[in-house]
Amino acid sequence: MKKTVLVLLLLIYGSSFSQKIVQNQRVWFAYIGQFKVSERWGFNLEGQSRFDNELGQNLQNAFRLGGIYFLSSTQTLIGGYALVNTLNVSADKFYKENRIWEQYQLNKKWRQNTTTHRFRLEQRWIEQLADNGTSYQNRFRYLNRNLFHLANLQSEKEEIYAILQDEIFLTVGSNTINSKFMDQNRFLLGLGFNYNNKFRFELGYMNQFVTSSYGNNAMNHTISVTMFHSLDLQKL
Repeated sequence: MKKTVLVLLLLIYGSSFSQKIVQNQRVWFAYIGQFKVSERWGFNLEGQSRFDNELGQNLQNAFRLGGIYFLSSTQTLIGGYALVNTLNVSADKFYKENRIWEQYQLNKKWRQNTTTHRFRLEQRWIEQLADNGTSYQNRFRYLNRNLFHLANLQSEKEEIYAILQDEIFLTVGSNTINSKFMDQNRFLLGLGFNYNNKFRFELGYMNQFVTSSYGNNAMNHTISVTMFHSLDLQKL
């Protein structure tokens, strides 16, 4: 089974890389907040802004809101809504995407390290500037995220860690947005600082490979800056 999956992934990547690839430099900023309001329930807030490498052009803004159900201390279910505005460079105009998403996440501690498996489904309604219409797409995302403990600072509540993660995006069903089975892949290496398990600041390099049905594929070399905020509102 593992060999079959590996061969399939190699075929997907091989067909994707057979097209011409355009190289870009990007900078992404993100805030991700998770707030617990009861033993089982909470909510998720996210905001992202994505720029060119000189921060002169805003290319995309994303806002995500979700409700969280805590299955256990290591497992969560989340469902919510996202609004994404993306710049169409040729038209010099932003187009809107409305998105519904559902997610299952599993965190596993081993020694002083953490591995996260995240499975997400998305239903996407994307504005088409050419005819003022809307196109629809289903998409599946799998994230594997690993945090490796490096050192404590002044106390055990202040930690420096390394990040190794990869997320693959797969098209589900037929659609007019991207006919490629692999929509994109994001590979990230970075460093993080954890304060009291409430605030995390992460800085890393992300290689984002994006496929296209209509033009060249793109490889975006991205500086990723992220702030994570986790708070139990019951304890305030």
